[in-house]
Amino acid sequence: MKQLLIYILTFFSATDLFAQQAKGNLFIIGGGERTPDLMQQLINTAHLSPTDHIAVLPMSSEEQDTAFYYFKIDIEPLCKNTIANLNFTKQNAHDKKMVDSLRNAKLIFITGGDQNRFMEIVTNTPVYDAIHFAYENGATVGGTSAGAALMSRYMITGNQLLDTTYYPTFYSIVKNNIELKEGLGLIDKIIVDQHFVARSRYNRVFSALSEHPDLTCAGIDESTALIVHGNKATVAGESQVVYFRNKGKISVAKNNVIKFEDVRIRIFAPGDSFKLK
Repeated sequence: MKQLLIYILTFFSATDLFAQQAKGNLFIIGGGERTPDLMQQLINTAHLSPTDHIAVLPMSSEEQDTAFYYFKIDIEPLCKNTIANLNFTKQNAHDKKMVDSLRNAKLIFITGGDQNRFMEIVTNTPVYDAIHFAYENGATVGGTSAGAALMSRYMITGNQLLDTTYYPTFYSIVKNNIELKEGLGLIDKIIVDQHFVARSRYNRVFSALSEHPDLTCAGIDESTALIVHGNKATVAGESQVVYFRNKGKISVAKNNVIKFEDVRIRIFAPGDSFKLK
């Protein structure tokens, strides 16, 4: 009887895990120029049929119509699918027609700008739920720059807690400095950073890793994408993805500086694949 109970619990645990596995893909771009080759890979990843539509979420940007326009001119030469500009606000986040369009999109793209602005609009709204529904049911969710950072469960905001001045990178690796907030949580195994090599954001990622040593960090460079399906990640585009994994003890030394005993760093190029933790 005890063995039967263990079998049943194991079976249902495995079934629940399988049921929670999203059927869709993530196409996480580290910012910068979106080349025709990169956009073609985005289209190929989404497996668009002629009747499928694309939903663009421009809310990260201060100039939403401009962000939509530039995405549209990047992708229109490569596909003829309908492209919807779904510019949600706190006022229209419950608009049923807009939310239904988002839920049923085969490709969702989140533009660059400020990831904090985006999350303030969508958190605890049907928009958040619609993105997850689409992804779990086979849609590809893409994003660039801010739209990449917010894919993670733990989102790098770009702010430092010990310095109110914004810098594109961090100039130290100290305890309790990096600000992390709740992101979309489409991927919970890694913390994503973007513009990575171009802006030398290593200190920022080491700071994030010190806060969540059980997670992996991935720094995606400009004009480069990390394509995620299930437990597999593949690099596409022009540059690199830098992978950070803590393998040892982390401690705090004099002047609040962080000490890592063993960090594994791998640098992946276009065409490389690796398994997520």
